Amino acid sequence: MEITAEKHPSAVRRGAAGLALAAALATTITATAGSPADAATPTTTVTIAADATPAATVAGVATTADIATGAPPVVPYDFGDCPDIPAGVDAARWKCEVLTATGSLTLGSRTVPELAPMTVTHAEGPLPDGTDGQVWGALRSTSTAVPGGLLGTGTTGHGPLSPLALRPEYGGRSDFHSTGNSLGLFTLRFRVLSPVLPRGCVIGGDAPVELRLRRAGDSEWVSQDPPVIRFDAYDDTFTAPAAVGCGPLGRLVDDRLGLPRGAGNAIALSARYTFKTYDRLPAR
Repeated sequence: MEITAEKHPSAVRRGAAGLALAAALATTITATAGSPADAATPTTTVTIAADATPAATVAGVATTADIATGAPPVVPYDFGDCPDIPAGVDAARWKCEVLTATGSLTLGSRTVPELAPMTVTHAEGPLPDGTDGQVWGALRSTSTAVPGGLLGTGTTGHGPLSPLALRPEYGGRSDFHSTGNSLGLFTLRFRVLSPVLPRGCVIGGDAPVELRLRRAGDSEWVSQDPPVIRFDAYDDTFTAPAAVGCGPLGRLVDDRLGLPRGAGNAIALSARYTFKTYDRLPAR
């Protein structure tokens, strides 16, 4: 949901943050211009692939190419991120599960209607003592543009230095054991990407966003061989903290996204997942 009506205090905050933005831009321009001695230094052009990993940065800030969404970062049903399982367990009873999902996200006052696909890999099975075990694998995703960009003007940003995008990252905690329609616990951080923001700008940096997804409707077997199951899931009860690590533009980021927000946040996902037991995976 794009919010266009602003209250006066927000306008004041945007004005102050706008001065910080101008200062940041001036710093960027000055650094680009350099001294006469620097003028002879060749300019290096960096091309970033669609999956835009954190290493693909220039001077610690995201580039415009990093903002663009692209194709899914991994081929569906790629088991390359399957983690090692505990010693002494039965490989035939441990499964590596690969889930690919997309959907919509409302975070604070902004809605991202089409999230870039994200792929989650983990393993689960019985431990030697008979209790359930889980091992985290990986989360892979590209960034998704926030409508209106950092300045909230237009639908695709305002000029080359004001795009704004979010990229989900694993928050450090997960519990995928499900009971009924409850799908367990999954924590995320959202990397906030813009050419004028530092790489450390993140939502959930101090306390990750805690999702407790619930199944919406029935699951559906899409294929038996390979096993592929489709389902929808949602959470509309989580809280969204303020962004941290955003430098002098932190207030502008929070104002633009409507953060922090205790209620009104929501995520809706359409997911497919598959699995293989570890005795059927290639030897490592």
